[in-house]
Amino acid sequence: MRYFCKKTSMSENSNQIKDGSLVITERTIDVKEIIRSRNKRLAKLLPGFIINYLRKILHEKEVNKTIYDNREKHGLEMVDAIIDMFDANITVEGIENIENESRFLLAANHPLGGLDGIALMQAVGRVHPNIRFPVNDFLLYLPNLKELFIPISKSGKQSIQGVKEFEKTLASDVNVLYFPSGLASRKIKGEIMDLEWKKTFIQKAKSHHRNVIPTYVSGRNSNRFYRIAKIRKFFGIKANIEMLYLSDEMFRQKDKELKIIFGKPIPYTQFDKSKKDIEWAKYVKQIVYSLQQNM
Repeated sequence: MRYFCKKTSMSENSNQIKDGSLVITERTIDVKEIIRSRNKRLAKLLPGFIINYLRKILHEKEVNKTIYDNREKHGLEMVDAIIDMFDANITVEGIENIENESRFLLAANHPLGGLDGIALMQAVGRVHPNIRFPVNDFLLYLPNLKELFIPISKSGKQSIQGVKEFEKTLASDVNVLYFPSGLASRKIKGEIMDLEWKKTFIQKAKSHHRNVIPTYVSGRNSNRFYRIAKIRKFFGIKANIEMLYLSDEMFRQKDKELKIIFGKPIPYTQFDKSKKDIEWAKYVKQIVYSLQQNM
């Protein structure tokens, strides 16, 4: 099956809308305030030109405009609006592999770090609207999408509340989308490839009796992104500096084509003791990358 994303119209209502503790305004996202809320000392130490640079590469102005212009839209409706804004052409194959499945755990590669997740939510959401996606907790600052997300900390220890919410979701009938690598793909020996897939999704599939849908997503970031990652690694810097550029990388994806391929479901019962969980994770990863042969 192939489809191209449908265009959605924007609301003209100019009223502010309250979303939990956030109020959607023309400046919903304030980079300096986000830094201050997480590390007051760092916020005081950072000079103005650094803050301004962060505002630029994080596209604070454009993100705020998107949030505000679509302030009446939430969840999957907001997902459609974002795809529309980026004028992305999404091609989907293997949709029959999820049509008759329920309570699945979708495991996908993570080539982009932004638009790939949005595209997956749209593709799956058109068949199964009841979805949740574990994401970097920074994305919770996007109020229009918050209802689709489960917060997973990438900057520190996972909160007890986040763990409980993840377990509660897995125990429910909601379909869960998951990036087992936890990070956007890197360039490895000249190829765009995920880093090691963590075994968590195998453990959760078994304990919550969820079949796994192996899913391949095409795409790549700019050479700059991979170069920064390589330099950081060379100097032994642990902080994931390149992550700061993912918003900018997403805006570079305008007018690009993405292909999503859903593979055949893998029964959770297959993940037996013949392999360790980490070996099963590697096995599923290999299946995912083999799907690109269909392109």
